[in-house]
Parts: sequence; structure tokens; C-alpha cells
Amino acid sequence: MTSVVDTHVRIEPNILYFGTPVVLISTLNEDSTPNLAPMSSAFWLGWRAMLGMGGASKTTANLLRTRECVLNLPSDAIAPAVDRLALTTGADPVSERKQQRGYRFVPDKFGRAGLTPVPSETVAPPRVAECPVSMEAVVEASHPMGDGSALAFEVRVQRVWVHEEIRLEGTSDHIDPDAWRPLIMSFQHFYGLGPRVRHSTLASIPERLYRTEDLERARTI
Repeated sequence: MTSVVDTHVRIEPNILYFGTPVVLISTLNEDSTPNLAPMSSAFWLGWRAMLGMGGASKTTANLLRTRECVLNLPSDAIAPAVDRLALTTGADPVSERKQQRGYRFVPDKFGRAGLTPVPSETVAPPRVAECPVSMEAVVEASHPMGDGSALAFEVRVQRVWVHEEIRLEGTSDHIDPDAWRPLIMSFQHFYGLGPRVRHSTLASIPERLYRTEDLERARTI
């Protein structure tokens, strides 16, 4: 019998960003101009997503007011554009907390990033043309976290748009995981995916078995 030695050590990291996809979330400001902000606290279940946002951010204010957004997923190829949005905010005046971190007000986020807004179909905020994946979504619920300095948003996806080159050849609605190269944030640094490490048993489950009523609902919008 092989014995395993526990090599764990106890630590207290300031953040727990072990690695999640970067999302460029577009929302609409009060004057109907678009805001674009990078974030990486997101995960998906079916056609819904949970988003973690700072309570004082412009994106949070826009989500609470309009209940609409687009979740744009950049590939690792456009990391420089995403990085140009670092330390910028659409909120004016800039909060004291963000000032301490070096943030500055930038009204034209698309222009700052060098990205192209394109019209959405079911929501007012635009999609990002350069992102291989864009998901139009509406807010279903919001939940304060901890002392209220952060919020968790539950959003429901209504449209999914992808670049043709990441669609699996011969299918109408499957993504080719070998062609899709998402930009990953790990402890505030950018990474891409490496090659597939092995076959996944879960991949033997047909994707159609994961369909939810939200997908059918989206077809009626």
C-alpha cells in the first residue's frame, strides 16, 4: 500500500484568483454611452452566470439600473487590448478606494482598448467585435456579499455569438475546445490555455443533455 505524505502548508492569500476566464462586460451609462470593464469573477451554469463585482464600480451601478449587459470573452490573442483597460474606471468621480490603487476616469472605454462596438440583438449594450464569444444577458437577481462592498449578480443569457473559427466543424452549436483559446486571469496575471492534457470522461455526455429551459426561453425573445 502506497502512503501519501501531506505536503500542504497553511497560507492566507489576499486574493483567491486561482484562474478564471477574463470577461469584458459591456453595460450602458446614464447618457447611453457604453461602458466596458474587465472582470474575472464569473462562472456559468447552463445559460446563467454568476458575476462578482465591486459595489462601487460603474459596471455595478449600470447593472442595477438597466438590468442588462453583454459578457464578451476575449481570446489570449487580444490580451494587450484588455490590459489597456487596467486601472481605468467609467465612474466620475473616482472612488477613494480606486484612487489609492491608481485608477483614473476614462469615459471612452472602447476607444481606450482599441476595440469595436457592434449592436446587440436583445439588449442595449453593444458586443465587442474582436471577442470570439459574446453573450447578451439580463440580470435576474443581485446579492450583497459580506459587508456590502461587493455584489453577486445572477444573469440569464439570451443570445450567444461566436466567431466562426471556434465553432466545431460540421456542427451548428458546438464550440471546438481546441480552437477556443480563452484569456485566463490567475493572481492578476494573464495566461492562455496549454494543450489538452488528456481525454475527459465527462466529455462523453452529449451536450444536448445539459440544455435548460432558459435556452428555449431565449428562442422566443
